[in-house]
Amino acid sequence: MHTQDRTIKNLGHDAAERPLTGRIALVAGATRGAGRALAVELGRSGATVYVTGRTTRTRASEVGRTSETIEETAELVTAAGGAGIAVPTDHLDEDQVRALVQRIDGEQGRLDILVNDLWGGEHLLAASVFGKKSWETPLADGLRILELGARSHVITAALLLPLLIRSDAPLHVEVTDGTAHSNRRYRENMYYDLAKNAPIRLAFGLGQELAEYGGAAVAVTPGFLRSEQMLTHFGVAEENWRDAIAREPAFAIAESPQYLARTVAALAADPDRARRWNGRSTSSGELAGVYGVTDTDGSRPNAWAYFEDVVHGGKEGSPEDYR
Repeated sequence: MHTQDRTIKNLGHDAAERPLTGRIALVAGATRGAGRALAVELGRSGATVYVTGRTTRTRASEVGRTSETIEETAELVTAAGGAGIAVPTDHLDEDQVRALVQRIDGEQGRLDILVNDLWGGEHLLAASVFGKKSWETPLADGLRILELGARSHVITAALLLPLLIRSDAPLHVEVTDGTAHSNRRYRENMYYDLAKNAPIRLAFGLGQELAEYGGAAVAVTPGFLRSEQMLTHFGVAEENWRDAIAREPAFAIAESPQYLARTVAALAADPDRARRWNGRSTSSGELAGVYGVTDTDGSRPNAWAYFEDVVHGGKEGSPEDYR
C-alpha cells in the first residue's frame, strides 16, 4: 500500500473512532462525577477539552472533597487520547469566566462544544433541603443552591456563547437532574426545584437563539448516578456498588458517570443533532437507546423510565427490567 493510501485509510479510521478530532470543548464543572466523565469521553473522541472547576491540587472548594481535582481530570482527558487543559475557575465570578473566555479565544479562536455541568451543592441537600419545607431551609442555603445551580449556568452561557457561535456547528449542553417530563413533579423543595429546572429552560430558550447559527442547545440528565460522592455516601466503591442495594433498593438502577458521558459524546458526533435534539430535554437512558450506547457493564439502564413506570406509576417491575 502506498503511503498516501495508508494516510487516507488512517484518516478514515480516525474519523470513525475519534469523530471529534479538531473540535474544541469546554466542560464547566469537570472536577468529578458526570463532568469529569464527560470531559474524558469528549477527549476519547478526539476533542481538545478545557476543564474548569474550583478544586485544584492546592485548594478545595466548599464541597470539601480533595480526592478529585481539575488537574487530574485534564490528565485523564489527555490519557484518553484528547488534549486536556485545566483552568481553575469559579463560574460565579464574572471576571474569572471572562478570563477563561479570553484564554480559549486566544488559544483556539472559537469554541465548538460547551457543556454546562456546574453544581457543587450536594453538601447543602441533606441538611437544608431533603425532608424540609422551603421555609424551613435556611435562606442563605437556599440562595446558595440557586447560585450554584442556576446563576452559575447563566453567567457561563452569557459569556461563552459569543465564542461558541463562531463554530460551524455549535453545541451547548446543559446538565441537570431530571428531564422536563420527570420534573413536572415537584422536586421536594422550592430551591432545588428551581435549580434543576432552570437548565432545562436555558436549553429550550438558547435553542431558539442558536438555531440561526446551525447550533443546538440540549438539556441532559443522568439517572441515579454512581458519582464519587454517591459511592462515598453508601460506603462502597465502583467495584462493589451493588452492595449498597440492600440499604437503598432503588440503587439497583444506578449508572456510572461514563454512561451519560458516552451518550453525550455520541450526540456531539451526530451531524444531525440540531434537527433531532435542539431545545429538547433528554436523558442518558433515552440517548443510549437512540445511539446504541451501553454502560460500562454492558447494560442500558433507563432510570427515569423506571421511576415513572414503577415508583410513581405503580406498574409491576424491577430495576433489572429497566437495564
